[in-house]
Formats: sequence, structure tokens, C-alpha cells
Amino acid sequence: MKSEQFVQKAYRCILQNDFEGALQWFEAAAAEDPGSAEIRYRCSVTYARSGRLEKALEHAHKACELDPDKSEYALNLHHLQSMRLVQDAKKVLDSGDMAPASELYRTVSGLKEAVRLDPLYGEAYIWLAVAYTQLNEHALAIASLKEAIALQPQDNGLHDMLDQLKNRLSAYLHDSTT
Repeated sequence: MKSEQFVQKAYRCILQNDFEGALQWFEAAAAEDPGSAEIRYRCSVTYARSGRLEKALEHAHKACELDPDKSEYALNLHHLQSMRLVQDAKKVLDSGDMAPASELYRTVSGLKEAVRLDPLYGEAYIWLAVAYTQLNEHALAIASLKEAIALQPQDNGLHDMLDQLKNRLSAYLHDSTT
């Protein structure tokens, strides 16, 4: 069976919400045609949608190696890299314990890189705002959250979070002047 037939079977599985089956067919297609950047790209997208980021990154890297001039592949890779940086940041920021400032600054650097890699990934801005808040950098947190709101203007939770940050900034400024 040729790789195109494997890809067709993968898409049939996707239409039936059988992502595991789709991944098996994409992997079979990639094994049949290891030089196909398009198959690697499609496999990467399916892994990402299935929440398997490391495998998605593996295939995205391979797609970019095979066809470095295809911007679609680079955008996918950058988005996945941004997602990984956000996941790493969540581990630090959601741990329940207040991380040391040095670790928070490293987390901020990673989140800034996530934003650079994918400036349309709203979650990166949200977590950057959370990191800045933990550093008492409220003005930067507000600026970051405003970027997220620009990307997701209908998200009322973000507007509520912005109001809370503004209140924290006011309280912080009031406390520092008294």
C-alpha cells in the first residue's frame, strides 16, 4: 500500500474521531515515505491535537528538516515549541509553592520566548502575566494580559483577571507610598 493510501486512511479515522487510528496510519505513511515532509507535518498536527506534544515536536522538526523553506511547517514547529515552553512554565507557576525569584525570572524568559515563537498564542501571554504577578511586576503583568485580551476579546475571565491585576497594582502602589 502506498503512503497516499495510508494518509487517506488516517483522514478517515480523523473523521470518525479515531485519532489513535489516524496516528497509526500517519506513522505507517511516514515509514513508507520517510522523505515526505508533508506526511511528517500532518502527523505532527495530529499528535498535537491528541495532546502528545513530544511526538508532535519530533515530527515537526523532521518536516522542517525535510523542507526548510515551507513556512507552514516552521509556523507549526514554532507553535509547538511555544506550547512546550508554556507547559514548562505552568509546572513552575502551578506548583503551589512560591518559586524562588531566580526561577521565576527564568520562567519569564521562557515565556517571552514562547511569545516570540508564536505571537498569536494567547495562553503564553496569560502565563507571562501570572509570572510577572508573582514577581510583583504588576504593570508588566497588565501589559501581557492586555495582549491576551487583544487575541481573545470575548473571554470574560481575562477581563476579570485584568481588573484584579489593576487592583493589585493600585494596592501595591498605595502600600509602597505609605
